[in-house]
Order: sequence, then C-alpha cells, then structure tokens
Amino acid sequence: MTIHALASLLAVTLVAALAPVIVAALPGPKIPQVVILIFAGVLIGPHGLGLADTTSIQLLANIGLGFLFLLAGYELDPKLFKERSGRLAMIGWAASALLAVGAVAVLARLHYVRDFVPIGLALTTTALGTLLPILQDNDMLAGKFGRYVLAAGAVGELFPIVAISLFLTKRNQFVAIGSLLAVAAAALVLTAAPRVIGDRRLRALIAQGQSATAQTTLRFSIVLLVVLLLFADRFGLDVVLGAVLAGLVLRTWTRRMGVDVRPLEEKLDAVGYGIFIPVFFVSSGMTLDIHAIVSDPVRLFVFAGLLLVVRGLPSLLVYMRVLPLAQRVEMTFVTATTLPLLIALAEIGEHDGVMLPANTAAIVGAGALSVLIFPAVATVLHKRGRAAPRSADGPGSLGDERSQRGQRL
Repeated sequence: MTIHALASLLAVTLVAALAPVIVAALPGPKIPQVVILIFAGVLIGPHGLGLADTTSIQLLANIGLGFLFLLAGYELDPKLFKERSGRLAMIGWAASALLAVGAVAVLARLHYVRDFVPIGLALTTTALGTLLPILQDNDMLAGKFGRYVLAAGAVGELFPIVAISLFLTKRNQFVAIGSLLAVAAAALVLTAAPRVIGDRRLRALIAQGQSATAQTTLRFSIVLLVVLLLFADRFGLDVVLGAVLAGLVLRTWTRRMGVDVRPLEEKLDAVGYGIFIPVFFVSSGMTLDIHAIVSDPVRLFVFAGLLLVVRGLPSLLVYMRVLPLAQRVEMTFVTATTLPLLIALAEIGEHDGVMLPANTAAIVGAGALSVLIFPAVATVLHKRGRAAPRSADGPGSLGDERSQRGQRL
C-alpha cells in the first residue's frame, strides 16, 4: 500500500471517528451522522481539499455498502408482507411508482432528465437502514404505527432493489429475470443450510464460538454476505440485492436456531456501523460534485420536493382507515427519507452513461437533504402527538424487538 493510499485511509477513518463528536457538539436538534459523513467526504475529497481519493478505499466502501443493506435485509420480516401493513405498504409503493412515471415524464418534457429509469426508481425509495436508529431513538417503532413504518420502509427498500436488478441492466429482460431467480434460489438453498447441518449441532457451534476469540457466528455472517454479493455480481445483478438477501437469510438462520441473537446483532452493528458503513458514506461524499449543485441549486430542491410528493404523499391516502391524520403526516416524511439507494442508482446511471452529471450530484444531494430534514420533522410531529392523549397500541411490535439496540448512524 502506498503512502498516498494510507493518507487517504487516514483521512477517511479520522472523519468517521470525528463524526459522532461533531454531532454531539453541534447545538440544536441532533443531525444524523450520515449527513456529517457525506459532507465531510465532500470536504476531504477531490472536489474539496483533495486530501483523499476514492481509489484507495473503494473495496472498503463496497463492503460498507454490502453491510448497510445486509443489516437492512436483516430487519425485514417476510411475515410483514402477509399482514395488512405489508399489503398497504405495497399499495403505497405502487402509487409512488405511478407518480414517479408522471413526474419523470414532465421532467423529460422540460429537458431536465434523460435518465428515466434511475430517476424514476430513485423517487420510490425509502432508506429503512438509515431511518431505523433515528426512529428507535425517538420511540417511533412501538405499537401499530411501528409495524406500518417498518412495512413501508421494507417495501420502499426491497422493491426498488428488485427493480434495479430487472431494469438497470444492459442484458435482455428475460435473462435478467432468470439471473434474479438464480440468485434468489441460491438464497433459498442457504436458508436451508441449518437443516442440513442439524439444529442441535449448529446451536452447540454458535454457543461455543459466539463469545470466544473464534467469533464463529460473525465470521460465517461475513462469509454469507460475500457469497451472495459474489452470486449477484456473477449473474450481472446489482450487489445491493445480494446484500439484502444475505440479511434475509441471516435473519432466517438466527430465528430458526432459537438462541439469543443479541450478541451477534451487537457484533454486526459494531463491525458494520463502526468500521465499514462510515467509509461507504464518506466515499460517497468524496464523489459528490458539489460544484454542479452550487451551479444549479434549483435541480437539487426539485428532486427533494419530488421525493416528498412522489414517495411521501401517497401515505396520506393509503393509511386513511388505519392511522389518524397526524401519524399519516409523520409517515409522509418518514417514507420520503432516502439516501443509500440514491447513491447506488446515481453510480449505476453514471456508469451506464444514462444519467446526466448534474442529476447525479443533485439526486444524491436531495437524498442528503431528505435525511437531514424529513426525519427531524417527523420526530417533532411525533413528540407533539405523544403529548396529547393516545389510544393504546397492541403489544409486541416488531419495532420493540430491536428498540434496545445500540445507537447507530
């Protein structure tokens, strides 16, 4: 490794270490660390002070992207899609997709875009992995509302990922569908692995290694992630899909074993959010062309507004019969919050030559703006709602399951 590569790595890791300190030191409402990481990446990157470049840290950043979506996939409970919350979430996403088609058509007429698919998909995404720590800190995942939030976030993350694998490929659509099915089949085979090994033997292995220097469960979790990333890449699909499937498989493994999963979850958080995921966000900021945003700031605010309209507003109608107006307004801002998938879509669109450079910067900037503003608005509304009398929610929500976990990004 060269001195230049080490200097870049030092700059990135220093930024990652200082981000929580900066968040704690800033007055006023708490700013999500992800925003600090991205803007710090802009500062030290080639469009800023030029202290670091992405070439030296690209592999670490890619692993960070994988970890981010592995943890997001781990949060997804397939049972949600069979419940009313899941059905309403899918209806809401379908409404967003229709609105996205209309919005992109108008933007094309105004010569704002030529990149129909990546921009359209970007407007339908929700950053569940980024939102979870914010929502947990503000007790927004408890009760009935938490189930609807988790379902909406799950659909807003999973469905666009599947669409990316189908539509953002240069291959025949039938080949893309076949590749998607092949990777899904690989995930199903891995899901059945505990049955082959034997539940009793696997429990003994986990109990023996999870707290020792062997760290068996953590190592096999990383192997699972790399295997499905490799499968996805081998079949020409976006690696984000492989990471989400790895999270789903890992969730199935841990639930099947019936063992205490908190030690594994804490280790995954420590490795992911402690090391690799911050590198991904800093690297994303380093690639953000801030000069393009400054030269055309209107474009950024247009995309930020469209995120709220296209992804958020359907919540006002979709949840009319199950949530009061105040919670539907909260849901509007929660579902419109997005960023990691915007970064992935921008990179794919730029790599394929279908996305305008100005839109690459603006869509990522709009995502950062949504993370900075929308959850803050939702939490303020939620705190005001808690001050008023509330109806009792049912016990045992999925949000309660992880509400005690450590603070993350």
